Amino acid sequence: MDRSRIVFSFICLIVLGTVAFLAGICLGSVNIPPFEVIKSLFGSDDAGTLQSAIVLEFRLPRTVTSAFAGASLAAAGLMMQTVFRNPLADPFVLGVNSGASLGVAIALLVLGPGGIVLASQTPLTGSLLVVVAATIGAGASLGLILILSRRVDVTSLLILGLMISYGVSSIVSILIYYSMADRLQVFFNWSFGNFGAVTLGQLGLFIPIVILGLIGAILLVKRLDAFLLGERYAKSLGVGVEGSRLAILGCASLLAGVVTGFCGPIGFIGIAAPHLCRYLFKTSEHHVLVPASILMGALVGLTSDILARAPGLEGTLPLNSVTALIGVPVIIAALLKQKSYQRLFGG
Repeated sequence: MDRSRIVFSFICLIVLGTVAFLAGICLGSVNIPPFEVIKSLFGSDDAGTLQSAIVLEFRLPRTVTSAFAGASLAAAGLMMQTVFRNPLADPFVLGVNSGASLGVAIALLVLGPGGIVLASQTPLTGSLLVVVAATIGAGASLGLILILSRRVDVTSLLILGLMISYGVSSIVSILIYYSMADRLQVFFNWSFGNFGAVTLGQLGLFIPIVILGLIGAILLVKRLDAFLLGERYAKSLGVGVEGSRLAILGCASLLAGVVTGFCGPIGFIGIAAPHLCRYLFKTSEHHVLVPASILMGALVGLTSDILARAPGLEGTLPLNSVTALIGVPVIIAALLKQKSYQRLFGG
């Protein structure tokens, strides 16, 4: 392992992430100079009232959310790729996002008319009920995938994940068909995916949950390395396979579920960021890949949000369209390098 390359790569990620973070606050329908942004962030009396409001109430929460959400999805994707030993595994492909969407659909479309969720009284996107529903839905979907993983190979598991996703989507479609119009609008707004839906106050709940999940991912690096070489090897090292798998997938479920609950279903970041880190760092060791994926995910999330806002243009772009444009070339490259990935994943 080339340690100088790793250190240099980490420095590059940190620098690029910092630049992207500042750009995310500066750029938008109204461009704000970096110096004015700094004055607004530090509460300078010279900062303009309107600019300060834009920075503190809109752009800062959105930028922080995009960084933490990207880091969460990347860490979740890395853990799922390792556990399933499948380079194409991520929360979106294996149906975790669909499970989370079903949980939210039940909360918004089924329970809403009963008075538990009222669109007129509750900021649904980012509310605690939506987050809990999304996390439970993601966990249930992962649990089903885990059960099926014992009976089929990894290729079949990927197909099964897609089938589960289609099946869950059909259930959501039925719920939509029989739901009230005001609930549908709220659910559709959530389902498009949006980093800008989280307010400054909601960050107080979002950030601690994400940090908890990311700490869990860092603490699981040794178990992830053991899983990389197969369950038999993990057992020979004294690793409790069942408990470790449950802990890893539980952590991935928490990270994917909380992001889906607050920001809606967001695809491709979870699959693209870990592969970009493997290209950059040239290693499969998780004590490098986990923190690298967190930084890369934050960078991809920030970049996607900036592109989705389309600075200088009227209107915005769908967030998932932007993440797809970033993720699809990475997936194609991963498939073209299938032999090298089979070696990385113990194939």
